[in-house]
Amino acid sequence: MEKRKIVVGVAWTYANSDIHLGHVSAYISGDVLARYHRAKGDDVVMVSGTDCHGTPTTERAIRENTTPQEIVERYHKQYVEVFNKMGFSYDCYTLTASPYHHQKSKEMFLRLINNGYIFPKTEKASFCPKCNKFVYDREVEVICPKCGAVSKGDQCGSCDYVFTNEDLLQCKCRICGSQTEIRENTNLYFALPKFQKELEEHFNKCKDNWRKNSVNETAKFLKEGLVDRAVTRDLNWGIDVPIEGYDDKKIYVWVEAVWGYVSATQKYCEEKGLNWEDYWKDHKNGTNRIYMCHGKDNIVFHTIIFPALLLAMKDNYYLPDYCVAIEFLNAKGEKMSKSKGNGTKMIDMLKTYDPDSLRYLCIANGPEKKDTEFSSEIYLALHNGEIVNKFGNFVNRTLNYKGLDGFIPAGKIDEEMKKLVEQTYQQTSELIEKICFKDALAKVMELVECANKYYDTKQPWVLYKQEDKTEFNNVMATCAFIIANLSNLFSPFMPFSAEKIRKYLKIDTPVVWETIDFKGGQNFGKFEPLFTRISETDIE
Repeated sequence: MEKRKIVVGVAWTYANSDIHLGHVSAYISGDVLARYHRAKGDDVVMVSGTDCHGTPTTERAIRENTTPQEIVERYHKQYVEVFNKMGFSYDCYTLTASPYHHQKSKEMFLRLINNGYIFPKTEKASFCPKCNKFVYDREVEVICPKCGAVSKGDQCGSCDYVFTNEDLLQCKCRICGSQTEIRENTNLYFALPKFQKELEEHFNKCKDNWRKNSVNETAKFLKEGLVDRAVTRDLNWGIDVPIEGYDDKKIYVWVEAVWGYVSATQKYCEEKGLNWEDYWKDHKNGTNRIYMCHGKDNIVFHTIIFPALLLAMKDNYYLPDYCVAIEFLNAKGEKMSKSKGNGTKMIDMLKTYDPDSLRYLCIANGPEKKDTEFSSEIYLALHNGEIVNKFGNFVNRTLNYKGLDGFIPAGKIDEEMKKLVEQTYQQTSELIEKICFKDALAKVMELVECANKYYDTKQPWVLYKQEDKTEFNNVMATCAFIIANLSNLFSPFMPFSAEKIRKYLKIDTPVVWETIDFKGGQNFGKFEPLFTRISETDIE
């Protein structure tokens, strides 16, 4: 079978605050997909980075009396550390402040201009006389006309309503607190409505590969009719507009940030001597895929805005065909949010919580199809009740059984258990490719439960005492066979535990999505329990 070219684009994190578990819940899908497709033998590029520009970063810099560059460097370093500790297997994790991304974004912008899709537009805008600048989006505070909530001006934090320019004309500057004035301002705009028909065709073609939230949100925007969108902003931090007359403006972050999926792929391919166009253009064989993994508050940017930019390039780009958008992970009934400050820092959580069980939590209890709640009690129940008592217990009771004495005997593998393992590969594969990660992980845990039942039914401790060596060897070899294959099946979900198993059993071949023909008859490495039980005191 020919290798598929797979791009996994994971949402970019704003460099304005600490990363929390809500972010990881949105991003974990990307790593599951990347690890799974690599195991299938596909050619994978998993890309993302730190979103450096725009008002969130400049706001933070103003509050701390420092520079946006210092804020970016601080948080980028933290994000890289968190993703490494969580086992995220990025091929390229970069930042939008890099010279490489700046150059590629300018090239993209110029092409859009040359193709006739960017034009100037003068309109009324909010001007802060005290700050002596036009203010937009997160720089202003506005009363939502839909629900009445007071919110930042990019999007209502209560009902997700996207504000229009008219909504933002009478507002308050969040930088200094002053009432804004209405003045005329000229910005460059992107002719998004020109792609209405093509985007509708793409939507109808790919919507079966999207989750319900993506389908509903995209259908709503398409039905309302697309409108021109500003592609420049009055900012002093960001990517320069590459044409004369706009020296006081920068490329709007929503344009260059989503373009980062392409520029990050280009950067990776240049470094590895690969052709980036193999991943992003002319997918003629019909098997290649482009996944977009993000939260539900970023759906439209990935299903409408980004595909429209690709179409506007007029250069045979393949449009993202799998939209993997999650709902919200809540804490005490509210969405985990940087602005609300109700998400525990990941950098702190990783001092106590096991990264694999956090990954398990984000999938098994994650907001895949609806909002879910996080609490230390839920984590403890999953870690101790599911991971330790089932998965960890089966591995421990098998490899730590005193009758083995560091040696896995050769034996006949139980045919029913072997068949069950093979079925689990197939069923888990089908579920992952349907972006049903929670069900896929549950399918692997079903195998663990069946393995524990097999162990209990066969009672190897009785066989050992009765000196039924043949049957004892068969049972323990079968259990070791299952454990070996669990190292493959769990690898997309809990990679650290999977790697521990491979070291125990001295499996030195790469992870592949097929049955490992493990027959025993060998010593195994020094065994330590995969997981340790955690108490409420530990969490406190």
